[in-house]
Amino acid sequence: MPRRLGGVAARAALPRYTVRLRLTALYGGLFLASGIGLLAITNLLARSWPAPQWTFRNAPGAGHAGNGTVAHQAQAQVANLHMAQLNQLLAESAIALAIMAVASAALGWLIAGRVLRPLRDMTAATRAISEDSLHERLAVPGPGDELKDLGDTIDGLLQRLETAFAAQRQFAANASHELRTPLAMMRTSLDVATAKPGPIAPQVTVLAGKLREGLDQADRLLESLLLLARAKHGAKDDQEPVSLGRVLAAAIEARSDLVAHVGLEMRQATADAWVTGNATLLSRMAGNLIDNAIRHNEPGGWIRAETTTDGATAWLAVENGGPILDQDKVTELAQPFRRLGAQRTGSADGAGLGLSIVEAIASAHGGTLSLHARPHGGLRVLVGLPRTPCTPTTLAAVPAGTEAVR
Repeated sequence: MPRRLGGVAARAALPRYTVRLRLTALYGGLFLASGIGLLAITNLLARSWPAPQWTFRNAPGAGHAGNGTVAHQAQAQVANLHMAQLNQLLAESAIALAIMAVASAALGWLIAGRVLRPLRDMTAATRAISEDSLHERLAVPGPGDELKDLGDTIDGLLQRLETAFAAQRQFAANASHELRTPLAMMRTSLDVATAKPGPIAPQVTVLAGKLREGLDQADRLLESLLLLARAKHGAKDDQEPVSLGRVLAAAIEARSDLVAHVGLEMRQATADAWVTGNATLLSRMAGNLIDNAIRHNEPGGWIRAETTTDGATAWLAVENGGPILDQDKVTELAQPFRRLGAQRTGSADGAGLGLSIVEAIASAHGGTLSLHARPHGGLRVLVGLPRTPCTPTTLAAVPAGTEAVR
């Protein structure tokens, strides 16, 4: 394992082998190959040319043999000078080729960057599009080339994703509303049957209690699905300044009797951390976090809840004691219907959507949710939301008694 981690770290330290780098290497390689070929052909043609011939006239008073010797020596000097000029031409051409190779690499880097700029713009725009902004499009301008075709293809994919997400949310909301009617009819029929005069068999009483318990759990599940659907697209409604500290304090106050009943120690530090959002949803978020800390605790345990600010971020943190948890499994708790040690619903403690709703509300407000297993046992939940720079004079109405959906 250490060797593998070292290899990953070594690869991470190396520069990325990007398309721009590959195009630059391709441009430079092609220019260098073409320059070498041109240089070789030029020198071959130059060396195939005949050397200049020395013309020597007979000097007065010199013999024929003397004139021949002088002419031969002069011709040899001309040939040597011609060869030296060819070698100098080859060396100077190689120097010019090296200079132009460097210049071509620099120009290739600039040209590759200019060619790939639309791709970088499309990549940045696509990364900025999230589940809450699927209505945005790239709308790549320019002629109908390959880059515009790619941008139009991505826009078409975003359109299909937006339609699919909207259909999913609408189905969850409609199904939850429609299922409430038969559940209400079943509860009414059960109440009428058990309220009839005359003795009721013990088996019927036990069965009625189990049916009511199942109906209550179904109601909680439907309410959770409705809230989850609303949190994903309804957080932009009723935007107002909200103090996370006061929202958290209200959630703790509403559950003070339950905390005392189970014997937990509550520690809180609720500073005014102002954000802009939907007060009802933020109250549900804080309530779900406190309920989760109460439910998944140990006898005589503790809960610590606080709100702080750090620059442009307002933080809400809730942590509790308990058994030692696996961090890999803890990170999956924000997924719907996911619990530690169970992958499906069916627990009387809730519908398995509490932290999913928290993440949906945080994401709808431009924030984040992080889950951390404490080293000595228990869980720490941290929610970060964009902070509102100005502090309002009045607090938005927050339903302190609002029951969090589990």
